[in-house]
Amino acid sequence: MTVKLVIGLDGAETGNRALAFAKDLGKKIGDCELIVAYVIEWSPFTFQTPEENAQRHKRREEELKLATDRIVAPAVAALEAEGFAARGIVRHGDVADTLSKISTENGAGQIIVGRTSESGFATRLFGSSTSNLVMNADVPVTVVG
Repeated sequence: MTVKLVIGLDGAETGNRALAFAKDLGKKIGDCELIVAYVIEWSPFTFQTPEENAQRHKRREEELKLATDRIVAPAVAALEAEGFAARGIVRHGDVADTLSKISTENGAGQIIVGRTSESGFATRLFGSSTSNLVMNADVPVTVVG
């Protein structure tokens, strides 16, 4: 049975460390699929005019393509070049909720993310995406420092 690992990328060095950890783990597991995921923060709860909603939809589609082209596709191509079974997913949404949903939808056994370096009042008040993911995910989460 193929073990599936979801790797949450953030476009920064923390995501690269998570990817490196996932590759090491994937080599140890053997029969493994690496699912590279990138989540664009998105809130559906904005009150706008119909014209603003049309522009927002267009901007949303552009963001998906940009994230795929710049972050996810190169990571998947590099994994495949190293002999891994890999694919990518880019979505809009809350990072923690969306990564958890991706893992459930794909039957993943684990989520791997990099530790964020967020600080400040908002993080202390609301928590980081990483801590929310660890507390609420349906599968184990590995946070790479």
